[in-house]
Amino acid sequence: MQLNRRTALKLGLIGSSQMVMARSALAASCRPPTLLTGSDCPPVRHHGEPLASPVPITSTPSPAVPKFERPFERPPVLQPVRSDERGERPTDYYEITLQESQVEIMTDKPAEVWSYNGVVPGPTIFQKGGLEDADRGRQSVVRFINRLGTDRRGRPIKSTTHLHGMASQPYWDGYAEDLIAPGYFKDYVYPNDRAATIWYHDHAVEETSRNVYYGLAGMYIVEDEIERQLNLPSGEYDVPLILQDVRLDQDGQLVFNDRARRNLYGDITLVNGVPWPHMQVEPRKYRFRVLNASVSRSYRLTLSQQEDRQTLGDTLSVIATDCGIISQPVPIRTTLRRPFKRFEIAPAERYEFVIDFSQYPAGTQLYLRSPAVQSNIDSEVRSQAVMRFEVKSGTADDPSELRPILRPVKPLLETAREQGKPICTRTFRFERSSSQWLINNKVWNPYRVDANPEPGDVEIWELINAGGGWIHPVHIHLVDSQILSRNGLEAYDYEQGWKDVFAVREFETVRVIMQFESRNQKPIEGRFMMHCHNLVHEDHDMMTQFEVGSRGEHPCSRPAQPVSNLLPL
Repeated sequence: MQLNRRTALKLGLIGSSQMVMARSALAASCRPPTLLTGSDCPPVRHHGEPLASPVPITSTPSPAVPKFERPFERPPVLQPVRSDERGERPTDYYEITLQESQVEIMTDKPAEVWSYNGVVPGPTIFQKGGLEDADRGRQSVVRFINRLGTDRRGRPIKSTTHLHGMASQPYWDGYAEDLIAPGYFKDYVYPNDRAATIWYHDHAVEETSRNVYYGLAGMYIVEDEIERQLNLPSGEYDVPLILQDVRLDQDGQLVFNDRARRNLYGDITLVNGVPWPHMQVEPRKYRFRVLNASVSRSYRLTLSQQEDRQTLGDTLSVIATDCGIISQPVPIRTTLRRPFKRFEIAPAERYEFVIDFSQYPAGTQLYLRSPAVQSNIDSEVRSQAVMRFEVKSGTADDPSELRPILRPVKPLLETAREQGKPICTRTFRFERSSSQWLINNKVWNPYRVDANPEPGDVEIWELINAGGGWIHPVHIHLVDSQILSRNGLEAYDYEQGWKDVFAVREFETVRVIMQFESRNQKPIEGRFMMHCHNLVHEDHDMMTQFEVGSRGEHPCSRPAQPVSNLLPL
């Protein structure tokens, strides 16, 4: 029987010799999964027991919302309540309150949301990171106070906060069952040990999709001295773009419909909480940090001078992945030779790109577009444009650069070979069965550990999506990783850097390599999660955990405290 290329891709056969070489060169056996006894976490439900049948919700299209009429907005920057310069690492202290708020997505019809400090998305935290003296790095202590109360069914709105992309101790990582009940608070310590665009969001077991959809997400940006020396656009020209999609009822209220626990798609695109905004830009270079904070939707981004079709030659240059700057810019430019050139950003992924608006005359309008993505299971597409840029007149003083070489990323597999490290390979299958989303045919269970590397170990994990109809953006906590291959083929050029989310598309096997060692050579031990970041899948029940070493504290060993115990930071 002869296989065509598409069939070979589905079966993961193309490039299999590369896989064999990687496996055989440094192959080692993996320790099997282990079962645990007891847990310091308060019981949530009997894990493995099927949830009650979902209540179907019929969603009608949202009322019409005008496009490109409202101006672009930036989330406010959060200032520390105090700073302490003593000790090995200076510390900044922040306070964030989870509270019910109102925002206007439809004019004059405020929507009820759950917010951090009263804004959606939450305020942005900027920090100096890195571990070298020249970095002037600082650590953060962030206090989250839950004052949300109860939901529409009278249940307390519990939360836990995961700083997605930070290598934190297990009890500060936002473990899904380390919950903060209303009337409680918890202080988290973050080391800020390298530069990247990361984000904080709710991570409550079984309720993450709902809580994030209703507003519990914000951006957290860390820079270090190496990044500052690159002379990229900075200050007001360094711009967060947080993408989300929502659906509204006729009164302008959010409609949460996870389609019988399959996925959630809205029909209104928000950028930093504003539907289809327009942004005036100077004729100079801008750096954009894009975060996909949607529950299920992927975006396929490209730049065009037309709202509803793709023009040729307009360029955005990708400069960073989830975990920091990449080796060299990757231009995303549509040409006659490459008419479909664009880059895809799945839920929880972050990318950074630079656009040089100086090449356009004053008055030019450009659109950040997202043409249809096959994995988005919805038929409602109100606009393939996400936002509009409008180039202002005049000239701009632009001292920033876009250098041909940025921050070289050395392949971890090459480093491991040089060090003679053995590598074991684990396989994780992501699939659906009996209305549950499973990893290796198992539901989430806090009493089971499915991988147990030792500090310093290098491992390859094969992430397999054996089905069609959806993607699984897989997030591995704690570690930065690199993609080795997609169905045996090389990773996309724009994702060849350090990452913590891996879009495993239909009939695809993605092989990733990681080392279980923090960046300061002081390994963090303990339990951490891996899960699908289509948050509906995570909630029902596509999540597991691994444990590094055996000396780490339990993730629930430092529980939230009642607000009656609050003392000033």
